[in-house]
Order: sequence, then C-alpha cells, then structure tokens
Amino acid sequence: MINYNPKEWIAFIFHIHKADTFRKLWPLMLGIAVFSGIVAYLGLNYLEVSQTPFAKNIGMMHSLLGFVISMLLVFRTNTSYDRWWEGRKMLGALVNVSRNLSMKIKALELKPEDVQFFSYAIPNFAFALKDHLREKRFYGKDSVLIEIKEGAHVPNQIASGMVSKIYNLQKQGQLSAQDLIILTEDLNQFTNICGACERIRNTPIPYSYSAFIKKFVFFYVISLPLGLVFSLGYYMVLIVPFILYVLTSLELIAEQIENPFGLDANDLPVDDICKNIEKHTAEILL
Repeated sequence: MINYNPKEWIAFIFHIHKADTFRKLWPLMLGIAVFSGIVAYLGLNYLEVSQTPFAKNIGMMHSLLGFVISMLLVFRTNTSYDRWWEGRKMLGALVNVSRNLSMKIKALELKPEDVQFFSYAIPNFAFALKDHLREKRFYGKDSVLIEIKEGAHVPNQIASGMVSKIYNLQKQGQLSAQDLIILTEDLNQFTNICGACERIRNTPIPYSYSAFIKKFVFFYVISLPLGLVFSLGYYMVLIVPFILYVLTSLELIAEQIENPFGLDANDLPVDDICKNIEKHTAEILL
C-alpha cells in the first residue's frame, strides 16, 4: 500500500508512480491515437459525410452511451471499494482479537511454556493467513509447537492447535469452565475472519459482467473518432486517447482493489499489520 499525504496536490499531478495506470495504458493509448489520426485524415480529405444524418446523430449516440458507461463504472468501482474496505475491517478485527486474546492469556497466569505456545500461535496465525490469501506456502518459526501438515489449510491448523491447547488446559485444571467459554469465543473469531477474507478473495466480480464492461469501453472508444472527426478534426488524436485513459483507468483500479490482500500498490498493508500483531503480542505476553 502507498503511504501518501492527500493534501499534496502538486505531487499527485506531476509524479507518475508505478501504480499509475498510465504505465499500463500508454501502448493502447498510442494505438488509439494512430487510429484516430487515420480516421481524421480519411474523413477530412476523402469522405464527404459531414452533413449526413449519420454524422449529425452519432454525437448524440455517444452522449447516451457515455452516460451508460459512467453508470457501469461507478457501480464497478463502488463494488470493488466495498470489497477493499471489508478486507480492511477484517484485518482490523484480526488485530483486535489477537490483542484481546493475548491479554486474557496473560491474566490467567499460565505456565511459561503455555504462554510461549500462545505467543507463537497468535501472530503466526496472521502470517499464515497472509500467505494463504496470497497462495503461498507458510514457513513459521518454531513450528514444532504446532504440527503443520503438508498441503493442509495452515490457518485452520494453527487455530485448531490453539483450541486443542485451551481444552487440554481445562482438563488439567488450569482453566475453569467459564475461562474456556470466554477463550473459545475469541478463538472462533480467528476462523470467522479467515472465512470472510477467503470469501473476498475467491469471489471476484462475475466474468460476464467484467467482460461486458471491457468490451463496451473498447468499442465505445473505437467509435469515438467517427463521431468527432468533423467537429474536432485532428484534435481527436489527443482527445480520444485521453477519454480511453479515463475510462480504462477506472476499470484497472477496480481490478486491483477487488482483491486487497495481494502485493499491488493499492492493496492493503497486510505485511505491516501482521508485524504489528507479532510486536503487540510479544509486548503483552513476554
């Protein structure tokens, strides 16, 4: 995630960051500019259709289609941002439940080896969840404290290990039945958060909807030179690529943020959040 000051207008306007969609779109914009130039040359020099009904009405058609595209893109970006924000709320909930569970474990005054177990398991659940959402293999330190089976769902194994631990402590008489109920409520939140994050990652926008928007934007921009050639002339070479940049950038940004757990510049700071959980858990328990 990019850390920035939203009040620095000059930096926003003139600085091109690696997250800027211009880096991805400039080849397509160049191609559209060449196409617009060819249409302008042919239309102004060889075609005499400036007074035909087609030339007069195509501008109205583009106005209507532009309104439809704007509605589609607003819905698209809002849907993606909702997913991004829900992911941030889930990570915030993971931070809170990790702190709360650590405080309760500390207050129980368990044996040092039991406290060490939770000081390992709580932050490593966050790291395992991060790697799971990015489809990477988790390599936890001191993994002997919890048996992690090869190829299995690692966050579930760590959460299951913590549940088994508190039940064993209750059987040994170190926890009361009330303590067990209170700790179980916190541990259930770990799997609930994991499930919510998996739902966000594994449920992208329907394919047909995404494909329709891309095709709609492309054919709309391709047809723009035909409607603007007799009113703008060669200025189309600048204006049509700019319209393409605006419309396509909204779709690209929406694609980035709809899965907020990755490594894109606009994704959530998952690595920093996991490190903070590890730091705060160690401060409380050790």
